[in-house]
Amino acid sequence: MAAPTTPPDWTAIEQRSDFKALLAAKKRFILPATVFFLVYYMALPVLVGYFPEMMKKPVLGPVNAAYLFALSQFAMTFIMAAIYVQKSREWDRMEHDLLATLNAPSTR
Repeated sequence: MAAPTTPPDWTAIEQRSDFKALLAAKKRFILPATVFFLVYYMALPVLVGYFPEMMKKPVLGPVNAAYLFALSQFAMTFIMAAIYVQKSREWDRMEHDLLATLNAPSTR
């Protein structure tokens, strides 16, 4: 039978500088990336609605600017996902370091 474990002191963890650094690192990426992606995503309907003649112009043969912009959104999704994966590896390292310090035997 496993020995009973004491629950973590979440308040103490929340006050740690390394935990705050992890949250700040996530916030520094996630908020701007989300704003960028939403603006990029909403730009297509706005451009088509307000500048239809510009978006109708052929750019590559019969393919117009609206189609290219729409296709670029697929590429941007994969690019943003790849960047997120890279950043999440950094956050995972920070999390593992934090957990290692929390699980280390105390030197009392």
